[in-house]
Amino acid sequence: MPLIRKPSSPVESPAPDGRAISELLATGSDDERWNAARSAPMHPDAVPLLAAALSRERVERVREAIFTALAKIGSSESAAVTLPYIRSDDAAQRTAALDALRAMPAAAAEHLPQLLEDADADVRLLACEIARAMPGDDASLLLANLIAREGNPNVCAAAIEVLTETGNVASLPSLAHCAARFPDDPFLAFAIKVAGDRIGSR
Repeated sequence: MPLIRKPSSPVESPAPDGRAISELLATGSDDERWNAARSAPMHPDAVPLLAAALSRERVERVREAIFTALAKIGSSESAAVTLPYIRSDDAAQRTAALDALRAMPAAAAEHLPQLLEDADADVRLLACEIARAMPGDDASLLLANLIAREGNPNVCAAAIEVLTETGNVASLPSLAHCAARFPDDPFLAFAIKVAGDRIGSR
């Protein structure tokens, strides 16, 4: 009877340790840096390693892997590392940072109130997108407070778009106040009416 050799089980390579990940993120090839970023979340010192790597990384797919790793960690610290990149002049980097923050809504929520009060209108607008991933009542309260004081119609429009999906009856007075502050803006008037109708029908 012929001997039948059993197929050998694949041998998994051990994950690199924190020091190896740090070295690979700093000096490895594009593929090595990408793999190191993907391996990083299992290490307790991952956030500072990823923060340092992100500050110098110029290859888009490696940056995306770093943002994904930060989102996977999902801590307040990883959100804090990600936040400055929503100010980037690089649209791809800005989008990757925003996607990472939306993927860790609980951690991002800790920073959201300050983002909604940021001096930069573009940051406030992007913060509305982060609010979209939060529980409806929490997002509604923050965005209703925003449009009650916001002077930029584009930021108001972004907040109202999210309120259309997440708002509750407590949002209606803020919507009415916003309409009164921008009486000559037909787009906002339409958006507010749609939001009010949908909230009222829920």
